[in-house]
Amino acid sequence: MSNQNVLVTYSAPVSFLASESWRQVLAALQSQLPLRSIHWKSASRPNLKTIQELELTLVPLDSLRDEHTSQVPVTLLEKPLLNLYVVTCEDNDLYRTNVKKQIKDWHSAISQRKNQEWIIVHVVRSDIKTTDRKFFNMKSSVLDKIKADFNIDKRDRCVQLSWTAGDHSPVIWADLVNKIKDGLLFALDSSVSQREEEVRRSESQRQMPGWNFCTFFILKESLASSFEGVKLFEDALNQYNELEVSFIQVLREKNMSWFGSLIQPADKDDSVPLLSVTKKHYRDLILANSISVFDIRIYLLARQCALLNKMGRPFEICQKVTTFLGTFGRRLREVEAKLPEYFIESWIFSSALSVVDQCDTWAPPPELDGIQLAQFSASKGELLELAKTQLDIIGVKVGHLPRKSPFATTYIEKKPALQPTKRSSTQRISNHEVILAIGDKEAFYDLYCATSNRAIDMYVKAGRRKFALKLHGFLAALDIHRGRLASALAIFTSLPAHYAPHMWTSLESFVLSRAIDIHAELGKPQDREWIHILLAYLRTCTNDMSKELASEGVWETSVTQLIRALHTAATSLDSDLIHTDHPIMGVQVSGDATCSDDEDLALVNATISNYLPCDIFVDEISITLRSRDSECLKFIAKVDKLAPGQSTVTLYCPSSSWGLYTLESSEVVMSRVRFQWQHTATVATTSKRSNISLVRVPRNLRALDVQIRQPQQTELGTTSRLLLVISTGRNDISRATIKPTPPSGVQFNYSAARLEAEGTGTLEVSDNAIVLLDAPVDTEVIISFPHSDASRYYMMKIGLSVTYNTQSSLGVIRTLQTSRVVTVSLPIAVNVEDFFRGKRLFSKFTISTTSHQHVRISSTELQGPRSLDGVKISGCRPSRPVVTVTPEHAVNFLFSIEPSNGPVLEPLNLVIKYRILRDEVEALVRQTVDAVLSNMPVEKPQYGSLRRMLFEKLVAQLESDAEWVETYKATGEIVLPRSFEDGGDFQEPIREALAQCRPETASPCPWREIKIPVDVPRMNIVTAAQITVQPSPLPSDITSDQLPPIYAGQPINATLIFKTSFHWADKEGKQRCYTMRYDVEERVKDWLLCGRKRGDFVATDGGSFAVPLTLIALHHGEITLPKVDVRPLPISTQASMGSTVPSADTCQVHGAEKILILPRGGRSTYIVGMGGEYE
Repeated sequence: MSNQNVLVTYSAPVSFLASESWRQVLAALQSQLPLRSIHWKSASRPNLKTIQELELTLVPLDSLRDEHTSQVPVTLLEKPLLNLYVVTCEDNDLYRTNVKKQIKDWHSAISQRKNQEWIIVHVVRSDIKTTDRKFFNMKSSVLDKIKADFNIDKRDRCVQLSWTAGDHSPVIWADLVNKIKDGLLFALDSSVSQREEEVRRSESQRQMPGWNFCTFFILKESLASSFEGVKLFEDALNQYNELEVSFIQVLREKNMSWFGSLIQPADKDDSVPLLSVTKKHYRDLILANSISVFDIRIYLLARQCALLNKMGRPFEICQKVTTFLGTFGRRLREVEAKLPEYFIESWIFSSALSVVDQCDTWAPPPELDGIQLAQFSASKGELLELAKTQLDIIGVKVGHLPRKSPFATTYIEKKPALQPTKRSSTQRISNHEVILAIGDKEAFYDLYCATSNRAIDMYVKAGRRKFALKLHGFLAALDIHRGRLASALAIFTSLPAHYAPHMWTSLESFVLSRAIDIHAELGKPQDREWIHILLAYLRTCTNDMSKELASEGVWETSVTQLIRALHTAATSLDSDLIHTDHPIMGVQVSGDATCSDDEDLALVNATISNYLPCDIFVDEISITLRSRDSECLKFIAKVDKLAPGQSTVTLYCPSSSWGLYTLESSEVVMSRVRFQWQHTATVATTSKRSNISLVRVPRNLRALDVQIRQPQQTELGTTSRLLLVISTGRNDISRATIKPTPPSGVQFNYSAARLEAEGTGTLEVSDNAIVLLDAPVDTEVIISFPHSDASRYYMMKIGLSVTYNTQSSLGVIRTLQTSRVVTVSLPIAVNVEDFFRGKRLFSKFTISTTSHQHVRISSTELQGPRSLDGVKISGCRPSRPVVTVTPEHAVNFLFSIEPSNGPVLEPLNLVIKYRILRDEVEALVRQTVDAVLSNMPVEKPQYGSLRRMLFEKLVAQLESDAEWVETYKATGEIVLPRSFEDGGDFQEPIREALAQCRPETASPCPWREIKIPVDVPRMNIVTAAQITVQPSPLPSDITSDQLPPIYAGQPINATLIFKTSFHWADKEGKQRCYTMRYDVEERVKDWLLCGRKRGDFVATDGGSFAVPLTLIALHHGEITLPKVDVRPLPISTQASMGSTVPSADTCQVHGAEKILILPRGGRSTYIVGMGGEYE
C-alpha cells in the first residue's frame, strides 16, 4: 500500500535557492541517496533494527501546506521527518546583520512541528584558497556562532560542508549524511512511540462503549504503513498479524456491529485476483463501517502477502493463501444457500490460480536458489491441488465425475444424494472457465487434467513425489471413468514402483488391485506383464494394513484365486522369470546339516514360511551355502505345495564337502517363476539384514577326500610336479573329474598327469581337468601333474572342484568343493663356498631351514654324471646317521673335488635325502594307530573312519603343545600332552606305544630326495702365497728340529714364496703368462716389514717366485704372519678391443701359523734400605 518515501524539506535564502550553486549542491546531495545501513535502536524495542536502504524525497519547505490535523491517520511519513536549512555565509558581520534573522525565523516555524528534526548546513567552498589568517578565523567563527545561537540542547544540529562543484566523493558528505541519519532516526523514534501509545490506548478501551474496531484497524494500519515506508517489512507484517489476531478475537466475541454481513457478493467476486487491493475501495468501506467480513479478511490477507513478497518469502504467501482458502471456504459453506451456485468452488479455484500467477510475477523461479525454489514449488503445488479439489466437487455435483473415491471428498460424502437446492441469490458466477466446464463435460475434463498436471509439475520440481503420484492416481481414476482403460492401466502399473520405496502400502495395494481389475476388463492375456503386476500386489498382501481394505473372507478367496491363476500363468511362460526378495514366502535354515551313513550326501532342514492364507503351489525349494573360500553347496528338495504358516522341509546335497558355511541365497521354483532371496549381508542389504545364518556341515570320514602334496623326489631345473592324493572311501568311483585351480601366475598341465601306482584306476586325457576312471573302494589314488614356475609363492592355495559318480548310483552326480594349501618352496636352503687348493677344490655346503619346521637329513652326496671321467669326489663321513637342521642351527657338509684333466665342465648334483620332522612324527602316529587297532576288535566298516578320527585327534594334540619335541629328538619318545583324553578305549595303548624309545631311523616316513645341480667354478690363476721364516744359526744347546727363540725387536729373515697353477683354467688360458701384483699386509701394531712389500711378478703354470723379507716383531706374544694380497693385472685382448682381468684366487699357506715372540731379557740392580739407627 505505502510506497511513499521519507520526506525531507530544505530551505535557504531565496537568492541562494535561485543560484546555480544550489542546484549543484542539491544534485550532489541526491547522489548520496539512498541512505544505507541505518541502525535503529528504540527504547520500546529490545532488538537493533537495521534499515539496509532508505529512500528520501527532498522537497522545498514552501511546497508543503500548513498542517491540518487529519482524523483519518494514514501514515507517519505524510509529514517530513527532517528539515534542512542551508547557509553559505562566510562573513561574520553579514551573518550577524542578516543571516541570523533568516535562520531564526525558519527555526521558529520548524520548532512548532511535532516529531520533526532540523539541521543547519553551513556550506563553504573548499577550492577557494587564501593566505589571510583572518579569513580562516572569520569562517570558523560563523559556524561557532551558528552552534552557539541554535544548539540550545545538548544535541549538535549544525554541520559544515566543505564542497567543490562536481565533487560527489562520499568522504566530503560523510558528516552531513551521518547527521541526516541521526535526525531521521530521532524523529522516527518519537513519531513511532507516539503512534504506538495511541494504538495501546485505543486497544485498552476495547471493552468500553463506543469503541470501534474499524477505527482501531485504520490507526494500527497507519503504523504498519509507516514501517513499510522505511523498509522495516518485518515490523509492518507484525502489525498486520496482530490485527488478524484482534479480528479473530472479535469474531469469537461475536461483536460484529462494526461490520456488514459475512459476505455481500458483488459482480466478479468469484473471479477477480485474490491479492489485488485496488479491486474495491477497502479503506472507504472500513471507514464507513460497512465492510463485510469477507472483504476485510481478503484485504488483510492481501496486505500480508504484499509484505511477504517484499521480504523475499514467496512460498509463505502460497502457504498462507492455502490455509486461508481452506478455512474461510468452510466458513462460507455455512451461508452457501445465500450465495450464487458454485460461488465457493469458483472463488477458491480462481483465487488459487490467481495467487500462483501473482507469485510467479513477484518471484520468478530463476531468481530463487535450490531450497527456496523447492519450497516455492511445493506451496504452489498445494494451491493447484486445492483448485483441483474444487473441480472434484463441481464434477460430482454436475455428474461429470462419479460419486465415489477418489473424487468424493469429505464434504460431498456428508451430504445426501444430489438434490436441487433453493438459493436466495439470483446472481451467477463470473469465471468463464468454470462456467464452460459445468456445461461441457469435455471442457471439464480438459480443465481437470490441465490443473492436475500443473500441480504434478510443481510437486515434481519440489521433490514431493508422493503428492505427484497421488494426483497421477486421480488422473488414472478419471481415465477409468471416461473409459480409457489402456491409459489407466499404464498409470496404475507405473505407480507402485514409486509408492513402494516410501512404504505407502495401502495406496500401493489399492493401485495394483485396480490395475489387475482393469487388466481383466480389457481381456488381456495373463502374460509376463500380468505376473509382474500380480506379484507386486501379493507383496502388499503380506502387510496387515492392506487386509483392512476388504473383509477377511473376501480377501482370502481373492488371494486364493490369484495364486491359482499365477501357477497357471507361470507354466505358460517361455523363459524363467526371476523375482527377488518377495515377502509372501521366507526360507530359513533350522540348525546344522547332517551326513548320510550310506552315501556321500549332506542333509539340512529348512523352515519355509507362507504368509498368505492359502496354499502356494511350487515345484522345488533350494538353498545355497557359501564357505569362506567362496565354495558353494546347493541343497534341493522337491515339494508340491506350501501350506499357510511354517513348514519344515529336508533338503539334500550329494556332496562330500564339509566345513562352516553361511546361508547365501534361497530359491522357491513355481514352474517358470523363480522366487529368490539373498541372505548374506552385502553393501545393499546390510541395514536390512544384519543376522547371518551359519550352517556347519560335518565331515563324513567315509566320503571321498582329496589332498595335495609335493612329490617324494624333487630335481631343481626340471618341471615341477604336485601329487594329487584321492581317497575313495566307501565310493566305487565310476568317473571323477578333478579340476585343481592354481593361484594367479601358475598354470597346471592336466594332460600330462600320470598315475603313480598301477591297479588304482585309469586316467583319461583331458586339457581342462584330470579325469579318473574305475577307482575301487577304500583306495588311495596318487596322481602327479606338472605345473609352471611357482617360485614367487611360499605356499599355494589350490581350489579343488570334484564331480564324480559311483558304480552303485550312476545317475547321481556328486560334488566336492574345497581348497588345499601346499608348500611349494623347499624346506631347506643350500649355500656353497668354494676353496681352491692347487689341483683340489673343497666345497662347503651349508644347509639351513626356510621355515620354523625342523628337518631331518639322512645323507648328502655330491654326484657326477655317468659320462664324467677322471674326477675324484670324496666327502666327510657324518658322525650320526641322521642330522637335524633347526631354524637356529644350520649343518655344514664338506666335499673334495680333484679332477685329473683340469676344470670340470659338466655340472654335478648335490643329492640330499631329508624329511620334515612333522611328517616323521605323523607317520609314527599313523603306524601306532594301525598297530593298536589291529590288536583290538574293530569292525571293518568302521575301521577307516575310526583310524582317521584317532589320527586327526592325536595330531591336533601334538600341535597344541610342543614340549614333546626336545624329548623326541633326544630319545625318540613321543609323550602325549596330559590333556589328551579323547582316545576312548584306545587312549592308554596308544599313549604307551608312542612313549617307547626308538632310533632316529625308526619312523616309516619315506625320505624325500632333492637333487640340486651344482656348477664347478673355473679359475684362471690359483696362487699359493707363503711366508717362511729362516732361523738364525742355532746355539749348541738347541736341536736342529726346533726354531731358535725369537725376541721382540729382533730382525727375522723371511722369504715370500708364490706358487701359481693354471689347472682350473681352460686350455687357452694354460698357455698364457699373467702379470701378478702382490701386496703384503701392513700391520703396524704387530710387525715392522723391510724389503719389497709390494711388487709384480710373472705367473706361469706350475711356476714359483720368491722375495726376501725382514720382519721385526713389535711386541711379544703369539703373532700371526701378515697376509699377502695377490691380484692379476689387466691383459689386452683383440676380441674385445680392450683389456680384461683374468680370474684369480689366492691361498694363504701360512694363514694358520703363529710365531711365539719372547720378551727381550735383561738385568737391573736395586738397593733397598732395610732400616737402622743410623739412617
